[in-house]
This record gives sequence, C-alpha cells and structure tokens, in this order.
Amino acid sequence: MNIIVYCGAGSGNDPIYQKTTEKFGEWIAEKKHTLIYGGGKAGLMGTIADSVLNNKGKVIGVIPTFLIERELAHPNLTEMHVVPSMSERKQKMLELGDACIALPGGPGTLEEITEMISWARVGQNANPCVLFNEKGFYDPLKNLYDSMVENNFLTQEDRNKTLFSSSLIEIDQFINNYTPPQIRKY
Repeated sequence: MNIIVYCGAGSGNDPIYQKTTEKFGEWIAEKKHTLIYGGGKAGLMGTIADSVLNNKGKVIGVIPTFLIERELAHPNLTEMHVVPSMSERKQKMLELGDACIALPGGPGTLEEITEMISWARVGQNANPCVLFNEKGFYDPLKNLYDSMVENNFLTQEDRNKTLFSSSLIEIDQFINNYTPPQIRKY
C-alpha cells in the first residue's frame, strides 16, 4: 500500500512530534508500505523519509521545481517525481497513493489533508483520510468538524470517514476497513 503523508517542513517545538514521526516511518516500513510524500529533507518531511529509508522501506517524493531550486529536495529517495507546481504535486501524490495521513504541520499540511477530505465528499478521492493526532494536535480541527455536524454543514456519516487518532492499530484498522463516502448530492 502507498501511504501519502502530509507533514511540516519544520519539526515543531516538542520532541514528541519528531519521535512520533520516526515511529510512524518505522511502521510504514515494517508493514511493507511505500511512503509517498512531498520530497523534502527539512523538518518532519525529512524525518519521515529518513525513518522509512533507515528501516529498509521505499520512499517516493513528489516535489515542485521551485523547491528543488531552494535545495530542499531529499537526495536519497527511492524515486523522485519533479512537477511544475504545488497543485500538480498534490494531484500526483493522490494518483500514487492509497491512504492520506497528516502528521503535525502548518498551513500547507492542513490545506493538503483538508482538500483530500473535501474531495472524498465529491467523489474525487477514494482514499481514507487520517489526522495523526499526537498530543491532541488536531483536536481544534476535530472540534470544528464536529461543529459542522452539529450545525448541519456535514453529515455524521461523512464525518465518520475522517479519523483523528494517534494509535497505529486504530489507523491500520481504519485504512483496511475504509469505504469511500457516498458522492455528495445537492
């Protein structure tokens, strides 16, 4: 299985995020999955790639040209796809992947996983979406999604199609038992 991971180009201010990222990379490699990610070497992006590689796993990066020019590309990946833009990066990652998982990160990470959740509701993403909720990092977003349900902007059925968890067992079960949401009709 190809696991798409969105995460920060920074490492955050708590070492738990880096440790969790390393552990998640080990899990990807142990399960014989392939990591699909943004191709960078900085922050948690570099940590997840290095963790998978150090555990004899495969890593496929997808990076836009302008980030290569800033020397942010990871030099040791199994495979690297170079694309012209951020939009094409997201599309290529989705084409290659089977599950979408967001580790802690900033606005870019949030934008990427949110787009995949939204696309699932309109039939453009059949992959499960998971927010790795270490130390409650994504609790504010989880509360917002629950508020969307309470205010009738999101169905409970669709809300249940997004997992917030830091349990590798729960994440594995969610991915393996996932069925895409019904295509939203208006």
